[in-house]
Formats: sequence, C-alpha cells, structure tokens
Amino acid sequence: VQLLESGGASVQPGGSLRLSCQAPGYNFSSDCMPWFRPAPRLERVGIAYINTGKPFTNYAGSLKSHFTISYDNVKNMVYLQMNALQPEDTAMYYCAADPGFCTGLETSEYRHWGQGTQVTVSL
Repeated sequence: VQLLESGGASVQPGGSLRLSCQAPGYNFSSDCMPWFRPAPRLERVGIAYINTGKPFTNYAGSLKSHFTISYDNVKNMVYLQMNALQPEDTAMYYCAADPGFCTGLETSEYRHWGQGTQVTVSL
C-alpha cells in the first residue's frame, strides 16, 4: 500500500491547512488511519487516528483543540484539518494505515506509511 500525503505548505502563525492522504488502488474502508509528526527526541508521535470502517476518532490530548481528522468515503481520502497553526507545528506530517480497528497511536502499530508532507509555520 502506497500512501501519498499532500497539502503541506508554508503559512503564517494563526493560519490553517488541510492535509490529505490517499492510496491509489487501495480502499480505506476498514482501516485505521492516523497522522503523525516528529517531536523533540522522538521520531514520530501520533496526532490523531480515525477508524474508517466504523468511524470514530481519537486525538493526542494536547492537539485536540486545533486539529481535526476526517475521512471521505467517496473520495477515499483522509484529511487532517489544522487551525491556529503556530511555529511549533512546523514539521513533516505523515499518514499511516493498518487494516482493522484502531488501538493506539504508537508507530509500531502501523505497517504502511507515506513519505510525508512538510508544514512550515513562520512569519
């Protein structure tokens, strides 16, 4: 499964972006789809996941206030809406996938990864 992220860009503090994740030729209809980004001293930390088969979501507590994950079953796309972006949100953002129900936001739980899309927040 090849995952492709898009939507990363350079924005000013307070701005918004919507990241997209798709997988040509693969249907997300019964997968767990999370978003990750690097953190200091950590390779990647989970931001949120969505279970596409029976939609429910979960967020890392500190990011819930201005990130929203969603799934469009018609377009077969997973999105991460990011609002009120701050310089500390600057990072490469990765989507991942694994069949079945979501159980957590550990990188080891996901077999399929995209190459990432860069988000830069600065004046």
